[in-house]
Amino acid sequence: MKTIDELLSEGVAGKRVFVRADLNVPLDGTTITDDGRIRAVVPTVKALADAGARVIVASHLGRPKGAPDPAFSLAPAAARLGELLGADVSFAEDTVGPAAEAAVSGLADGRVAVIENLRFNAGETSKDDAERAAFADRLAGLADVYVGDGFGAVHRKHASVFDLPKRLPHYAGYLIATEVGVLKKLTDDVRRPYVVALGGAKVSDKLAVIDQLLGKADRLLIGGGMAYTFLKAKGYEVGISLLQEDQIPAVQEYIERAEKNGVELVLPVDVLVAPEFPDLKTKAPANPTTVAADAIPADQEGLDIGPETRKLYASKLADAATVFWNGPMGVFEHPDYAEGTKAVAQALVDAPGFTVVGGGDSAAAVRTLGFDENAFGHISTGGGASLEYLEGKTLPGLAALED
Repeated sequence: MKTIDELLSEGVAGKRVFVRADLNVPLDGTTITDDGRIRAVVPTVKALADAGARVIVASHLGRPKGAPDPAFSLAPAAARLGELLGADVSFAEDTVGPAAEAAVSGLADGRVAVIENLRFNAGETSKDDAERAAFADRLAGLADVYVGDGFGAVHRKHASVFDLPKRLPHYAGYLIATEVGVLKKLTDDVRRPYVVALGGAKVSDKLAVIDQLLGKADRLLIGGGMAYTFLKAKGYEVGISLLQEDQIPAVQEYIERAEKNGVELVLPVDVLVAPEFPDLKTKAPANPTTVAADAIPADQEGLDIGPETRKLYASKLADAATVFWNGPMGVFEHPDYAEGTKAVAQALVDAPGFTVVGGGDSAAAVRTLGFDENAFGHISTGGGASLEYLEGKTLPGLAALED
């Protein structure tokens, strides 16, 4: 794929450059609680603006139903982008309507505008090719050049990600180029030992990537809510812990295949349990109990890996030359259940090799728990996109940039 450096070498002064970013940040009302994705696109936007381009930034936010919804407005993200750029950023209150057209026509060289949430238009996410194409045609009318830099959306066959690049000269921004380079280090040019730590709520979300990793990784560390399906597959009582019973046969097959392939599959040896899920708003003390992983009481719920598991996982990461981590080890949003996720994050910081935090809740945890982002080799902006790449899937947004 062509990169932004090639575009800059060709000259962009006066050109309207459409940047498909990922500004899908968490909001508390209108307050951004984690601006990591906005910061990630700043190098691309700044380089284009500094070169005299007229930059149009577009993104989705949340899951509106194909119509305007103030709760999902990109206005806060546009304001934060302006703060990070140290420049005024204009905001259009629609995507392809009169406000967007006015904002774009009013751009001077080196200036930036953000248009409203792409998903306020049904054509953005439509499964109907014609409807999606019609929206892409209208977006194309705003610009002369397309730069894809929304890595968190490249696994979606959406109008601004898949159809629009086909209508304009297209290039990969700095973020996408970096993300793809990192993922190649996890697939094509892996230094060993290669250790993968997987957490999060549902084992079903990770089955396909586990299937691939059983032929590539040296060790798999399992935590989070998905661990209880693994423990149940081994015949353990898991109480009222999160459990996907329909996935037990697949998990049992993976446990057997890991042993056959010589992949070390490491499960929790102890867990923190409580009779109910914690209150994440008040953060009231939960007073959990630590029990062995094979001794979870029938009326208790597992909510984090225990202290012995933290030590075990840290030891399994200590000699890693390559690490990929996706998914928290417990309910890290509550202080009583944050220690497992914190221990894995610290083990990545201490590991001697190349460490990748796989986006989503893992990236949020790193920032929430106060870690220096520069202490990791790479923090991805796209959890779902990273996992699908590791699964070996073709990502529509990357395929469109490669054409």
